[in-house]
Amino acid sequence: MTRRNEPAMREKNVLLIAGLALSAVFFLCLNKSAAEATSGPGPAPFRAGLRSSPYGPRHGFPEPPYWLAAARSMASRFERAAPTLVWIVGTMEKAAGAAAQKDYSGRVRLSFPAPGGAHVANIVFSAQDANEAYLEQFDRNGFQVWLQVEPANADVGTLIDLVLTRYARHRCVIGFGIDAEWHRWSRQHSAGMRISDAQAEAWDNRVRSFNPGYRLFIKHWLKSKMPPHYRHNLVFINNSQQFSSLLQMRSVFERWGKTFFPAAVGFQFGYPADRHWWKRLDDPALAIGQALRSSIPNTSDLIWVDFTMEEIWRPGVTREKQAALP
Repeated sequence: MTRRNEPAMREKNVLLIAGLALSAVFFLCLNKSAAEATSGPGPAPFRAGLRSSPYGPRHGFPEPPYWLAAARSMASRFERAAPTLVWIVGTMEKAAGAAAQKDYSGRVRLSFPAPGGAHVANIVFSAQDANEAYLEQFDRNGFQVWLQVEPANADVGTLIDLVLTRYARHRCVIGFGIDAEWHRWSRQHSAGMRISDAQAEAWDNRVRSFNPGYRLFIKHWLKSKMPPHYRHNLVFINNSQQFSSLLQMRSVFERWGKTFFPAAVGFQFGYPADRHWWKRLDDPALAIGQALRSSIPNTSDLIWVDFTMEEIWRPGVTREKQAALP
């Protein structure tokens, strides 16, 4: 019987294992590079920018250059802030012949066509895509974008699948947002239905199935509408308004920050209902943002609403020229 040359065999085995290891590293690097090419670097720890909705702008929906300039200007007010947009791609549908301001059908209208002409319960699709050209510009300019829906009575998991299947290839996308005011909305529950821990966890897992780096935000002004205990990967955004002063706003938002600490929190502000005091500030976006960041350490997002954005960032006007405006 021939005896094996054990030292030689060991050497071959070592070389084989080393070769396999190098191949594995090369394969992983290729996959990582491919993933980064489509998904981007992930959310920044701190973001500042604007909210965008189909119904918010007062003088027609602006072209991409306006959003680029305005969101950059907002972010430039805060050190190391990533320019960001909360980009609403699904809105509550008005009821047919609705007279009241808040009279809705219970369906959500998505601003892109149905995939394959699909019919989905409580979801209405648009004939044309309203977002693609904007997202391409945000990709090229290194922006970070939340894709948000007002879910109405549609299944939220289905909305996540529809939105992220269509847009997750964009580098700018960092996650998905739910405006809980419109979650299971009805006339009896005009501020939406409370989100349970089980729902929040299921939606979070669904979002991260598209990209492990994605995050989920839930937005409301009432803590009682938020999941009571689930915090993993969530950002809790407060969109309260009708404050008497910046001092009152900060006090209310401080309580929000403490409630969800150490989870990240964000704030949406600049509403017309608060214009009576913020219009007197030299730089409203800066003053409000600094007041909140200085007292709420877990702040991750500062977002000015589109209802009044043109009062701060007029089309074609740079930040340097704003001081000279009447």
